[in-house]
Amino acid sequence: MSDKQMDQEFLESVVKALVDNPQDVKVDRKVDEMGVLITLDVNPADMGKIIGRQGNTAKAIRTLLRVVGMKNNARVNLKINEPEGGMRQPSSSNSASASVDQAMADLKF
Repeated sequence: MSDKQMDQEFLESVVKALVDNPQDVKVDRKVDEMGVLITLDVNPADMGKIIGRQGNTAKAIRTLLRVVGMKNNARVNLKINEPEGGMRQPSSSNSASASVDQAMADLKF
């Protein structure tokens, strides 16, 4: 395994150990002037395992990748692709302001 692909192999082995569908794990690696960008795709059913509670698993994976990158004098970033039909709600400033307005009304301000 070459030093340049050590980060990709590392990520693939860690993620496959965490998920229920390791055959669906896809890791893509691109290098540009900003450093190394590793893109991760997993089965939609496994997204929660990769993200973790409050994103802690994803943060830990990113930290480990940065350590592997430092060892090889490379800046490594991880992008986790959201699967089609993801659960995330589209962000809307209207819903945020509506909830703030409701909270203010509840507090009688």
